[in-house]
Amino acid sequence: MHSTNPTQIAQQVVESVLAQKLAPGERLGEQELADLFGVSRTLVREALMQLQARGFVEVRPRRGWYVVEPSVEDARDAFSARRIIESGILADAGTPLQAVTRRLRTHIADEQQAIEGADAATRAFLLADFHVCLAEAMGHRSLSDILRDLTARTTLAASLYQSQHAASQSCAEHAAIVEALESGDTALARERMLAHIGNVEGALNPAPPPLRDRLRESLAPLAGSRHAAPAQD
Repeated sequence: MHSTNPTQIAQQVVESVLAQKLAPGERLGEQELADLFGVSRTLVREALMQLQARGFVEVRPRRGWYVVEPSVEDARDAFSARRIIESGILADAGTPLQAVTRRLRTHIADEQQAIEGADAATRAFLLADFHVCLAEAMGHRSLSDILRDLTARTTLAASLYQSQHAASQSCAEHAAIVEALESGDTALARERMLAHIGNVEGALNPAPPPLRDRLRESLAPLAGSRHAAPAQD
C-alpha cells in the first residue's frame, strides 16, 4: 500500500495555493489534515514544518497553523526574484527550442481550455504552472522547484491584494512569449516575460492592507495621547 509522506503533503498544499484553493490566512488544522491524508498528526506536523521553512505557513501561539498573508514587501521581493530567474532562463536559452515550444504550446492550449471552462482552480493552477513548465522544458530542474515556490508566493499575494490581471490576458501574454521563442528571438521572449511579470505585479491592489494590519493601524495610539508610549531619551 502506498503511504503519503510529509513532502507529498507539503507539495499538495503548495499546489492548492497555486490553484487558489487555499487562501491567505486560512487555518490548517493538524487533525483535519491527518484525516484527509490518512496519516498521523506527527507526519502532518513534519509537513507543516517543511512549509513553514519554505515560507508558506506560520504557527500562531495557541491557535495553530495558518497559510501566510504576505506583506506588500514580501510580494515585491518574490516578483523581483521571479524576474531575475525567469529572464535568466530565457537569456540562457539555446537551440534547438522546438521541443520546448511544443511542450509550451500544449500547456497554453490547456490554459485556453480551462479559461473557457468553469473550473477556476484548474485555470489558476495552469496559469501559474506555465512558468514552472518553462523552466522544466528548458532543463532547469532546480530552478523549476524554486520557481514553483516563488510563483505560489505571488499567487498568495494576488489573492490577498485582489489582482485585476485577467486570466485571458495572462494566457495571451504566455502565448506571445512562446511565439518569440518559436521565431528564435530569445531577447524578445525575455522582454515579453519581464513585461508579463510586471503586468501581473502591477495589477495588485495593495490597499486596503490585511485585516490584522488595518487593526494595528486603527488601534495605534494617537500622537500626543496620554496613552502613547513615552518618548525615549
